[in-house]
Amino acid sequence: MDQIELRLKQANILIVDDQEYNISLLERILRRASFDQIYSTMDPLQIEQMLFDINPDIVLLDLHMPGMDGLQALQMIREKTGTDSYLPVLMLTADMTPEAKQRGLQAGVNDFLTKPYDRTEVILRINNLLKTRYLHVQLQQHKNTLEEKVQQRTNELQNAKHEILQLLGRASEFRDDMTGQHTQRVGHLSGLIARAIGIPDKQVDMIRRAAPLHDIGKIGISDELLLKPGRYEPHEFEQMKSHTTIGESILEGSSFAVLKLAGIIARSHHEKWDGSGYPHGLKGEEIPVEARVVALADFYDALTHERPYKKAWTAEEALAEVERQKGIHFEPRIVEAFIQLYHQNVI
Repeated sequence: MDQIELRLKQANILIVDDQEYNISLLERILRRASFDQIYSTMDPLQIEQMLFDINPDIVLLDLHMPGMDGLQALQMIREKTGTDSYLPVLMLTADMTPEAKQRGLQAGVNDFLTKPYDRTEVILRINNLLKTRYLHVQLQQHKNTLEEKVQQRTNELQNAKHEILQLLGRASEFRDDMTGQHTQRVGHLSGLIARAIGIPDKQVDMIRRAAPLHDIGKIGISDELLLKPGRYEPHEFEQMKSHTTIGESILEGSSFAVLKLAGIIARSHHEKWDGSGYPHGLKGEEIPVEARVVALADFYDALTHERPYKKAWTAEEALAEVERQKGIHFEPRIVEAFIQLYHQNVI
């Protein structure tokens, strides 16, 4: 006996008929053909529970039964098993009029067995339907395996993209923050602020992942300028400003949505609410909201951590400066959300 034949003989067969004699006859026919997983009921109201208990591979269903006829039972079976599951139903009936066949086929019957039963026909029809179910189950398992592999590869690709974003962010800060923690702190804080002002969760996650690249343009700034202690001369500050447009240039042209957003943030995170920022002097809502959020996160983190050109401020000092810059450097709504997060000890 080959594998398919063995699998067919192990099939769970459910017989539903209100006549005990008909059930006994079918059981004898099936057992002589080496089927031994046979279940039966004379009460169609038990079908629902039996579907759950035995998970049949085929249902032999009488058409004419009291309480619930075969077509009503079939409708219930289809509702419970769903469209993705192929559970063959073999209708048992002595009524083989064209009308009865049409009603059965419209209801989803897979085949018919005419009473009185021919033993050879019974086995052939059951075997044919079980082979179809076996192939369907194999295809479904193969499909599920492929979907799992696709999902696994997708997750690996997403993880690789996220890792690349983190490494790029760390590279942008490596020379003046060798730990790379500034970029991650800005990303985390930007996500908190974005959620606090009501930005949808999906976009919040995008901002959180794109924000660490806000200063990637520093790659194009010389060490002499970037690591200079003290204040910049006017011409030096003009050179430093170019890190915004350099960052935009590095990231432009990407088809990756997070990198596109990172380019917008890199270009505009030094714009100010009152229009006095750079590189384009944008004002108010002309500044992309993502850049407005990152601007405050970057500002606060830079103040509260030591850099080559300054000592770290206390959190209280930095908060006071953020409040002072409300409506000047930062959008008032974002400042209010930030202050609320601060007092909730979220920051």
